[in-house]
Amino acid sequence: MVAAAAKVDTHQASDLDILTQLNLDYINSVQNGDVRRFDEILAEDFFCSNPDGTLIDRAQFLQQTAQPVTISGLTVRDVKIRILDDVAIIHAETHYAAPDGRLARGRYTDVWARRQGQWLAVSAHVTRG
Repeated sequence: MVAAAAKVDTHQASDLDILTQLNLDYINSVQNGDVRRFDEILAEDFFCSNPDGTLIDRAQFLQQTAQPVTISGLTVRDVKIRILDDVAIIHAETHYAAPDGRLARGRYTDVWARRQGQWLAVSAHVTRG
């Protein structure tokens, strides 16, 4: 289930817990084309490096997310979350089925920033194999 908002009282949950859930929300939003959730958790100045080498801004990313999802069974492994004060870096490996049904994998690095008490994704870099 997707959380209602990215802003969480840090007295109720640790930053690691919050970022762990946000990472799951991000992955679920990729798999399900959830533009609404991305609209909640992406910073206004968000950029993404796509597997094809293009660099897209927030508006382009939301437009890309609105397109039909062509992969299935997206899962993550080897998630590493590093918190550096008001910045967090998440590295992980992805596994999924490509449109032709073959099993594939990739990696991503997402950068999150705490802004006015809310963790927001500011950058993503995605590779696919």
